[in-house]
Amino acid sequence: MWLGGGLLVVLAVGAAGAGYWVLAGVALAAVTAALVTRLPPLGSGQLDRYVGGIVRLAQVVVFALAFGAYVVPAQPAYAAAGLVVLVTVADVAGLRLPATLVRWVTVVLFAAAVVLVVLCVVVAPVTTTSGAGVPNVAAIVVAALVVLPFLLTGSGERRRAVTLGVVAVVVTVVALVQLGPIRLGLAETSFRDLLYAADAGQLQPLLTVIVVLATVPAALTTFTDARERFAPDGRLPGVASGLVAAVAATFVPVYAALVVAGIGAVAELILRARVRRYRDVRE
Repeated sequence: MWLGGGLLVVLAVGAAGAGYWVLAGVALAAVTAALVTRLPPLGSGQLDRYVGGIVRLAQVVVFALAFGAYVVPAQPAYAAAGLVVLVTVADVAGLRLPATLVRWVTVVLFAAAVVLVVLCVVVAPVTTTSGAGVPNVAAIVVAALVVLPFLLTGSGERRRAVTLGVVAVVVTVVALVQLGPIRLGLAETSFRDLLYAADAGQLQPLLTVIVVLATVPAALTTFTDARERFAPDGRLPGVASGLVAAVAATFVPVYAALVVAGIGAVAELILRARVRRYRDVRE
C-alpha cells in the first residue's frame, strides 16, 4: 500500500535526474531494504522517535501530493492539504483502519500492478532513439534515496521487503520501456501517460480509484505512526503535526518531500544499526 502511493510520483522524480539509470537506483534501494531487515526496530529515545516521525510525516506529504496531482489536477495543492487535514481529523478522532482492510487494499494494489505490467508487455512500446548514456552516480544515489522509504519494512520481514523490491523494479522497467526516461520524468502524473502508452486510456477512471486506494489509507496509517512517535499520548502534537504537513503539502514540491523522507530514512537506518551495536556490546 505504501509502495503504491510512493511509486505514483517517485519514478518521475528519479527518471528526471537519472534517466534510464533510475532503474539502478530502484534496484539499489530494493537490495538495501532487503538487507536492513536484520536490523532491530528504532529505539524509544527522543532522537529515534523524532527521526522516525519526520520520515513518516514527509511520506504523508508525498501521499497527499500524489493524491492531489492525480485526483484533483485542477487544484492539486489544495486537494493535498485537504487530504492531510482529513487524515489529521480522523487520527485525532481515533479512527484506525482494520488490518483486514489494509490487507485487502494491498491485494487490490498488487493486482493493479500486475495488470499494468501485463498491459505494458502486450503492447509494443514506441521506438525511442535515446540510449542509457553514461551513468550519473549522484543521480542514481538520489533515485535510490527517494524510493528507499517506501521499500523499508519491519525487522525480520525480509520476504515482504524482497517482494516489494521486485514489484518496484518490474514497474520501473515497464515504465521505462513504454515511456522512456524523458517522458516518464516530465510530470508527476506519469502513470496516466503510461496507460495511454499501453493503449489503455479507457482505464483512466480506474487509475483514479487505484490512486485513492494507494494514497488515502497509506496517508492515514502513516500519519498515525508519525503522531505516535512524536507524542504517544497527546492529541495536540498530532494537530500540530497535521498543520505542518498541510502547509508542506500546499507549498513544498514533491521532490523536496521525497528528499526529506529519503535522508530521514538513511538516518533511521543508522540509528537502527546503533541499536544493534549497543545490544551486541551488552551481550
